[in-house]
Amino acid sequence: MKLTNFETMDPVMLMSIVNMKIRDEFGDLDGLVKYYEIDKAQLIARLASAGFDYLPEAKQFR
Repeated sequence: MKLTNFETMDPVMLMSIVNMKIRDEFGDLDGLVKYYEIDKAQLIARLASAGFDYLPEAKQFR
Protein backbone atom coordinates (compact mmCIF):
# COMPACT_ATOMS: atom_id res chain seq x y z
CA MET A 1 0.00 0.00 0.00
CA LYS A 2 1.30 3.42 -0.93
CA LEU A 3 1.50 6.06 1.75
CA THR A 4 1.60 9.05 -0.57
CA ASN A 5 -2.04 9.79 0.32
CA PHE A 6 -1.43 9.62 4.08
CA GLU A 7 -3.05 13.01 4.65
CA THR A 8 -6.49 11.66 3.71
CA MET A 9 -6.22 8.16 5.17
CA ASP A 10 -8.10 7.07 8.28
CA PRO A 11 -5.61 7.82 11.08
CA VAL A 12 -6.03 4.47 12.86
CA MET A 13 -5.44 2.60 9.60
CA LEU A 14 -2.50 4.88 8.81
CA MET A 15 -0.92 4.22 12.21
CA SER A 16 -1.34 0.49 11.77
CA ILE A 17 0.16 0.49 8.27
CA VAL A 18 3.09 2.72 9.25
CA ASN A 19 3.92 0.58 12.29
CA MET A 20 3.71 -2.61 10.22
CA LYS A 21 5.94 -1.21 7.49
CA ILE A 22 8.51 0.07 10.00
CA ARG A 23 8.57 -3.32 11.69
CA ASP A 24 8.57 -5.51 8.56
CA GLU A 25 10.31 -3.47 5.88
CA PHE A 26 12.23 -0.41 7.08
CA GLY A 27 13.41 -0.72 10.67
CA ASP A 28 12.78 2.95 11.44
CA LEU A 29 10.64 5.92 10.49
CA ASP A 30 13.45 7.64 8.57
CA GLY A 31 13.73 4.72 6.14
CA LEU A 32 9.99 4.70 5.54
CA VAL A 33 9.66 8.43 4.82
CA LYS A 34 12.71 8.39 2.57
CA TYR A 35 11.40 5.45 0.54
CA TYR A 36 7.93 6.97 0.07
CA GLU A 37 9.32 10.51 -0.33
CA ILE A 38 6.95 11.96 2.24
CA ASP A 39 7.54 14.68 4.79
CA LYS A 40 8.38 13.16 8.17
CA ALA A 41 7.09 16.15 10.14
CA GLN A 42 3.77 16.10 8.27
CA LEU A 43 3.32 12.37 8.90
CA ILE A 44 4.11 12.77 12.59
CA ALA A 45 1.74 15.77 12.83
CA ARG A 46 -1.05 13.87 11.04
CA LEU A 47 -0.82 10.98 13.48
CA ALA A 48 -0.35 13.29 16.47
CA SER A 49 -3.60 15.05 15.57
CA ALA A 50 -5.31 11.69 16.05
CA GLY A 51 -3.61 11.12 19.41
CA PHE A 52 -0.68 8.94 18.30
CA ASP A 53 2.88 9.81 19.28
CA TYR A 54 6.03 8.41 17.70
CA LEU A 55 8.22 6.62 20.21
CA PRO A 56 11.71 6.41 18.68
CA GLU A 57 12.95 3.89 21.24
CA ALA A 58 10.08 1.53 20.33
CA LYS A 59 10.20 2.53 16.65
CA GLN A 60 6.42 2.81 16.48
CA PHE A 61 3.45 5.08 16.93
CA ARG A 62 1.25 4.55 20.00
